[in-house]
Amino acid sequence: MIALLPMYDRPETRAANDSLWQEVRNRLGYGPEKLSRGTGLWDAWQSRDLVLAQTCGYPYRARLHGKVMLVATPVHDLSECPAGHYFSVFVVRRGDPRQNLRDFADAVLAYNNALSQSGWAAPQNHARGLGFGFSNTLETGGHVESAQAVAEGRADIAALDVVTWTLAQRHDAFCADLRVIDRTAPTPALPFITAPGNRADTIRTALGDAIGALSPIHRKSLCLHGIVDIPAARYLEVPTPPAP
Repeated sequence: MIALLPMYDRPETRAANDSLWQEVRNRLGYGPEKLSRGTGLWDAWQSRDLVLAQTCGYPYRARLHGKVMLVATPVHDLSECPAGHYFSVFVVRRGDPRQNLRDFADAVLAYNNALSQSGWAAPQNHARGLGFGFSNTLETGGHVESAQAVAEGRADIAALDVVTWTLAQRHDAFCADLRVIDRTAPTPALPFITAPGNRADTIRTALGDAIGALSPIHRKSLCLHGIVDIPAARYLEVPTPPAP
């Protein structure tokens, strides 16, 4: 059996994610003893052995819809958007004199991967609303790596999942060299999923109760406060921009 919570899993949040999974497993009465770290994401997401995982909205609508079941959507401590939603922040170097997003139309955009809602789809959809698209790009493999590429001058701008940005500001010193210049419109947050044939309702109840049982320190560590139900149609209606 497989369980993984990879989207906000970093050394500083590992203990909180481990605690969350143990709380879920205790309530379900089954599942792997430990989170399945090191398992390939696509293999895990599409496995018939998947008990619980978190994915991104773009992979869900592009490839996973119809192959997995939605369990729930996380609620983060984001007063700027509705429960169960999140957004991306555009970060640039603190000393960059450009002040408006349009000023970065020809700049190098660092993005984590081409199937990322927050790192690729959201910034391109936002830019399209302003009359341009980012065409000079650098693929980095991760949100933190994108932010670091901007801080080091290898790119000029990056769009980061706001939860990832919050965690990076807590733990990565180079974020002091960055500033937020804009943000995207909210979209449904990163969904929890399970394999077809599982009792999604039972897993949802276990997950909600598990989050409630976490210590305040672990909830703060994960910026996680609960779950809500957002239908698949809400994920599928988010526009998909052209690939890089």
